[in-house]
Order: sequence, then structure tokens, then C-alpha cells
Amino acid sequence: MLDFDQSKHKKLGFFFDNNFGFASKPERRGLTITRVANPSRPVVVPSLDKETVNPDRNHVAWTSVRQERWEGELLVQGDLPLWLKGTYLRNGPGLWHIEDYNFRHLFDGYATLVKLHFENGRLIAGHRQIESEAYKAAKKNKKICFREFSEVPKYENFMAYVGDLAKLLSGASLTDNANTGVVKLGDGRVVCLTETQKGSLVIDPESLETLGRFEYSDSLGGLIHSAHPIVTDAEFLTLLPDLVNPGYMAVRMEPGTNERKVIGRVTCRGGPAPGWVHSFPVTEHYVVVPEMPLRYCAQNLLRAEPTPLYKFEWHPQSKAFLHVMCKASGKLVASVEVPLFVTFHFINAYEEKDEDGRLTSIVADCCEHNADTTILDNLRLQNLRSFNGEDILPDARVGRFKIPLDGSPYGTLEAALNPDEHGRGMDMCSINPAFLGKKYRYAYACGAQRPCHFPNTLTKLDFAKKRAKNWHDEGAVPSEPFFVARPGATEEDDGEQI
Repeated sequence: MLDFDQSKHKKLGFFFDNNFGFASKPERRGLTITRVANPSRPVVVPSLDKETVNPDRNHVAWTSVRQERWEGELLVQGDLPLWLKGTYLRNGPGLWHIEDYNFRHLFDGYATLVKLHFENGRLIAGHRQIESEAYKAAKKNKKICFREFSEVPKYENFMAYVGDLAKLLSGASLTDNANTGVVKLGDGRVVCLTETQKGSLVIDPESLETLGRFEYSDSLGGLIHSAHPIVTDAEFLTLLPDLVNPGYMAVRMEPGTNERKVIGRVTCRGGPAPGWVHSFPVTEHYVVVPEMPLRYCAQNLLRAEPTPLYKFEWHPQSKAFLHVMCKASGKLVASVEVPLFVTFHFINAYEEKDEDGRLTSIVADCCEHNADTTILDNLRLQNLRSFNGEDILPDARVGRFKIPLDGSPYGTLEAALNPDEHGRGMDMCSINPAFLGKKYRYAYACGAQRPCHFPNTLTKLDFAKKRAKNWHDEGAVPSEPFFVARPGATEEDDGEQI
């Protein structure tokens, strides 16, 4: 989530990340604490003495945040543009244990909200634990009380397990741990999200206080949605997977309302359930609905212990598809089979036209893991905390889909550039927001400097030249980069990197 005032200044823009919070050594952070703001505030420190931490093997990125709330000014190495004024918000897992119990997966950590406030060349940072019902219940009862990504409550007896299953069907036992994304709605409200619909929490962007649940006022129902909706000043678009009658509803919500309205529905062409839809792309006129063979699994949702693929199952025999829906009418204009793929994050999509201006195809790019599901297991905390120098990060690429709009039954999937350009690692991509749904040239991402076990570079991708520029600092674990254009910029990449 970003709120920058660029109206009064005309200097170079820039693209940045928040890797300062994830360095293994203080001298590598690039940012140093110089004072703690509001020192009189009470600080609650979780009981971390019981967390298993081996200082020789554990990177600080994979250990719990030691305070529920903190704010302070950071000393910047170099200079920040004086025109830059605003606040950048990110959320993510920050607490990976309760008492002496350690969570198993990266996606399980209770959410921490981080802010970076830029003004007059200074940087004020802060973080605060998001007070979801799951987090508050765990803290009060000293145990997990809701179903997380790979964690379930420990039941005292069989009847307690049966009771939890009944709550699962209504969604009551699902987590509301909003650790996946932050969006600013067109009306100014700021919402933290995860994949459960109940995990939509309104926060105060200044104090980072959790204000309460974002209650959808419609009757669309369902338990889950895409963790990464498409949000602009004019609308909020997301997908609602249907686990009973396998398919997806595309919905729109206007600023100032809590009511989602159905654009249209896609029925799955294969598999016993819809594919996982962590994110999806849009063009100027269409919604692209991915149907991945990594599909939701009702049986795995009901289990008391995680399976190798957690809430999902790999169904290569069910094939993979991409569907194109008209935003205005909700009609399906294309539904094509594509090569098998695995992706968490789509990057962007755009419409291609011929020399006569007729629409011929849709191009959709994603961070694609070569149809290899081992990336899920690779993100277990045990793997992240036990890196010994071996090169174990699964290969990934920028997967470029091409969806013909001439009625052809098949689409294509190829690498947008040679994966060796970015170390065969790729995830957490972003673009210049002004090019959402439009033809674009540049993306910014996390790539790989081998050997590694997690993306460890900041990477700039140039799709026209099919080249990548990589920045790497030994011991640093960067986060998703963000691009801020120079005020008055006319070129897509008119900015600088810090």
C-alpha cells in the first residue's frame, strides 16, 4: 500500500525495497536505528526464550519479531529524494511460535504490519502486530486456536475435533491472520488481506492499529478469495473460488461500499476442485482467470496434520487452463488449454492487436516455477533455517502466456527471457503501477545469486532487450521491490533504484 505526495517536486523517482529489516549482519542493513520515537509507549515482548534459534544457522529473517510495537527513525546510507513524501505499508509473517511451539511454514506466521514514512529526506519506520482474532486467541490461550496454512489446533479429544470440523464448514475455525497483502481502497480505507475472506482487516495507516474486520455487505458467501486483488482508485476486483461447484466468480466492488457485485462466472474445465488462485492479472478490458492443476483439496482441508502439499493436490491429468472474461459483460471470450504451470504471483497482462488495430491475443506474465510444486515444501521454516550453502532453491522463470482470441483451443507458455539472466530464481514481481493492464517493458523482482535457498537479489527485468540487472548483498534477504515514478515522468522506467 502506498500513499505518496509527488505533486510539488520534480526530481528523479526511484524504486526501493524494505530489505533493511532482513539483513543477517547490522553493517549490511544500510539503515541504522538512531532513536526510538515515543519511548514512553509500552512495549510488549513475546516470550521468545522458548523459540528454537541457532545463531550460527538462523537468519534474522526467519525469526520472530521481538516486540509487538515499535517506531523509530532510521539513518539512511546515501540520500533520499527530497520530493518523496508519503508512507509505504507492507505486511507479512512476523511471529512464528506460540510459547514453546514452533510453526512449520513461512505462510503460518502471525502478521506484522510495517511502515516506512518518507519526508524531507528522512525515514521513519515502525511495525505493529496485526490483532487478528487468531493472534489474540493464541496469545490468550497460549496455543493455536484457528486453522492456519499448515497448522491446526491441538484437540483435547475426538469430540473437540468433530466440533472443529463443524466450525470449518461455516468458516468459523479458519484463520483471519492477514499476513499476505495491504491495499488502499479508492475511498481511502486501508485493508490487510489473506486468502480467507474473514481475514480482511481494516487498519489505521498512521498508528498501524487494527480497527476491525472489513465486513462484506453482499450475500455472495464463500470462504476464500484471491489474496492479491486488483485495486485502483476506481474499483476493487477479485476472484472467489467455488469449492462445491468447481469454478470462479469474478467480482467488483466500488469505492465507498462493502458490496461486491458479480461480473461473471467461470466453470472449471478440469479437476475435482478449482486451482489455487493466489493472484490473477487483468488487462484494460478483460479479467484473466487462471485454472492451475495445483488444486484445492477438501480432504486436506479437513485433516488434523498437513499433507506434503498442505491444502492442495497436484492434478496434472486435469490439465491447466486460462480463461478470459470481459469486464463489462462478464462473458467468456476465450478459454484455452496451456502447458502445466505453478505460480503464486502474476506480474501483468495486456492486449495485443494486429496492424489493423484488431484484438488478436492476450499476453499474461507470471513468476512460474516450471510446474514444480516443491517450492511449497521448500518454504518450510525448517528448510529456511537450515541453509548450509547448498543450492536448493527450485528453478523459476518469468512465464509468458499467450492466449489467442480467434477461437483456438490452445495457448502457449514460454520464458519471457533466459532464466539465467536472473539466476533461475524469480518471484515477488512488481511494475510501474501506471502500466497495470497495459503493454509494458520493465518489471522489478527478487531473483537469485546461486547458491541459495531463497530469492536473494533485487532484479530489474527488461523484456524488450531480454536482459536483467541484478543487485546482491551477501547475507541480505530482500523483499518485494516497489517503483515510484519521478513526478511528471513520461517514460515507463523514469526513476532510479536505491
